[in-house]
Amino acid sequence: MKNGIENGYYHEITPNGFGIAIKAGKMLFSKQSEFQKVEVFETDSTLGRVLTLDDLMMTTEGDEFHYHEMIAHIPMMQHKNPETVLVIGGGDGGTVREVLKHKTVKHVVLCEIDGMVIDACKEFLPTISCGLDDPRVEILVQDAIEYIKDKKNQFDIVLIDSTDPMGPGEGLFTDEFYTNVKNSLKEGGIMVAQSESPFAQAESVRKMYVQLNKVFPICATYTSNIPTYPGGYWAWAFCSQSVKPLSYFAEDRYPDIVKTCKIYNKDYHMARFALPNYLKELL
Repeated sequence: MKNGIENGYYHEITPNGFGIAIKAGKMLFSKQSEFQKVEVFETDSTLGRVLTLDDLMMTTEGDEFHYHEMIAHIPMMQHKNPETVLVIGGGDGGTVREVLKHKTVKHVVLCEIDGMVIDACKEFLPTISCGLDDPRVEILVQDAIEYIKDKKNQFDIVLIDSTDPMGPGEGLFTDEFYTNVKNSLKEGGIMVAQSESPFAQAESVRKMYVQLNKVFPICATYTSNIPTYPGGYWAWAFCSQSVKPLSYFAEDRYPDIVKTCKIYNKDYHMARFALPNYLKELL
């Protein structure tokens, strides 16, 4: 069975032979961009609307907070004063929305290679893309690999909200790219990158952390559950030249952040860096 919509259901099957199925409804948007097939469709489920790229799950209205709160608030709350943030990928806008909740933020750059993703999400996923019109946000439709090459000491936080290491996202998983990201960080800066499912994509995860450990002196992993992603269990890489995980927590910003979140809170934050044995062995 191939990924995509068939017989009234959206299917995504992992290389390991298991996956998810969602009862599909009306197709709202379906076009081939220069880079990939972009689709947004209704579902006959509690998940609401779904965004897929090349028939792979990107986000749903029903569970997107599981991903976007985790990629944003774990690093943001461990920085003393995050003012400048770069989001690479993330054309749906969910990560930008969460970053903007922090009152310290003055400027967010969204660097997304595929403008069609941004346009489709603005039209059909407004609860996720709502932050993209904020005056603090600068949207660049370009290749982040080229954009980051000459950036030095510019960002407090860099969030790599990319697709999997294939197609347009493939070049975001290289030593050269990670080195350029490291150089773009200010003193005390933090990079977080989505790093796949340690259960469903173990080999990809292992290779990614080998690369990251070559580049960053501090490289840790945190995890959380995402119901509609392969395996239901996801990992993010927390990388810095000087900031160790859980070495700082922004107590002053916490009350404003936690009241807006569905999954994120301080207790949950502190538990994210505790890893199961099989993941420790993988890394």
